[in-house]
Amino acid sequence: MEDRIRRIYVPMTESGFYILFCLQEPQHGYGISQQVKRMTGGAVSISAGTMYGTLSKMEKDGLICFYREEEKRKLYQITELGKEILSLEIKRIERLYHNSKGEDVDE
Repeated sequence: MEDRIRRIYVPMTESGFYILFCLQEPQHGYGISQQVKRMTGGAVSISAGTMYGTLSKMEKDGLICFYREEEKRKLYQITELGKEILSLEIKRIERLYHNSKGEDVDE
């Protein structure tokens, strides 16, 4: 993994995290926004501008790729690079959580 990609995406924005997390299964932007609302009980809402800007950037950087078109909607899915980035971010969040509880984390 390029250091440049790691520096850009870790740590991730909350919306970026949820978008990448949701793309573990092929999905389109509107579907992602609905899934995020359900997952967070409505606490996180991703605007169309943020959604499509993030999808475009992640696709350009190789974290996601076009899967297929369905009813004029582009479906995307996570790539191996995206899975690596998501795994790094989940480990970072878990470390923060454990540290907040006063627990040491073995790397």
